[in-house]
Amino acid sequence: MEITLEIQNLKCGGCANTITSKLSGLDLINNVQVNPEKNTVSFSYENDTVLDEAKTLLAKIGYPVLGDKNALTTKAKSFVSCAIGRMK
Repeated sequence: MEITLEIQNLKCGGCANTITSKLSGLDLINNVQVNPEKNTVSFSYENDTVLDEAKTLLAKIGYPVLGDKNALTTKAKSFVSCAIGRMK
């Protein structure tokens, strides 16, 4: 199955690098593509459990799905993830 999620706090290519790297590391997730201009991430996945894992991971690294809680601490995590993505 394939999905495109609109996510929060996506700012630049550094963010995109981190998201791509982290999601690609999950089993049963493939073809990760991030579009900073549209604030979206697209990927293929095997089942709903894997999709839930991906959403949880996105929130953990600071990029929750649009409509999910986006606390100040989550926004701060996105800045750290962004900086890490820029260094790679």
